[in-house]
Amino acid sequence: MGHLSNIHLLPALRGWPQAEARITGGKGFPGINGWVRFYQTDDGVMVYAEVDGLPTASQPCQEKAFGFHIHQGADCEGSGEAFPHAMSHYNPKRCGHPSHAGDLPPLFGNNGLAVSAFLTSRFFVEDVIGKVVIIHDRPDDFTTQPSGNSGTKIACGTIQRAAGPCI
Repeated sequence: MGHLSNIHLLPALRGWPQAEARITGGKGFPGINGWVRFYQTDDGVMVYAEVDGLPTASQPCQEKAFGFHIHQGADCEGSGEAFPHAMSHYNPKRCGHPSHAGDLPPLFGNNGLAVSAFLTSRFFVEDVIGKVVIIHDRPDDFTTQPSGNSGTKIACGTIQRAAGPCI
């Protein structure tokens, strides 16, 4: 526990993020909306996600989990296939799955709402500006190459430099 007393990450969430992605649902998922915010710290990047309008389970005890990734594409536009410009997972070091820089922990649905905060050292905020965040309809299995068998892309947001002062 001594190491944890040296980490001061939660105050970063009270400041301005260096980057953020506005999440919107794709075709068939118009109710999905939210934010993913990126805070550079001395210990890595704090990622905070808050997304509402996610599909809910039809049965009790089966709340949904969703794949959550940074993809190397630059926009969420396009027609036909969901977010065709998203491209593959962000993976600058060409690591095997699930060690891509863009592999993020799954989002756990709670009556359509998911909130997540975690620390990662797989990238710097500056590295992901201009990339996209994708939410998939199934959780990543952390095994299947190259994308974790996480299903259809249901929501997307482009990571942009945040307006406002930096911390």
